Amino acid sequence: MQKQLDAQYYALLQELQAIDFVLVELTLYLDTHPMDVAAIRQFNQGSAVRQELAARFEASYGPLLQYRSPSGEPWQWAEEPWPWQV
Repeated sequence: MQKQLDAQYYALLQELQAIDFVLVELTLYLDTHPMDVAAIRQFNQGSAVRQELAARFEASYGPLLQYRSPSGEPWQWAEEPWPWQV
């Protein structure tokens, strides 16, 4: 039986899509500017917002199968080995 989806479902999904866009753009920027502490902090703040939104969504509507992790300073994602290389 399919769950009835309400306005909150779509509102949370839209917020998640927006923060995901921000995080992807910050990731691309930080890949070429790994020492930009302000951008790293913005990424970490966005990551925390995303985690909170995802928790709210998953509590009401089920898993999203997504994850995000905060970064240390300097930007750690650009350091090898990358996850797909391990």
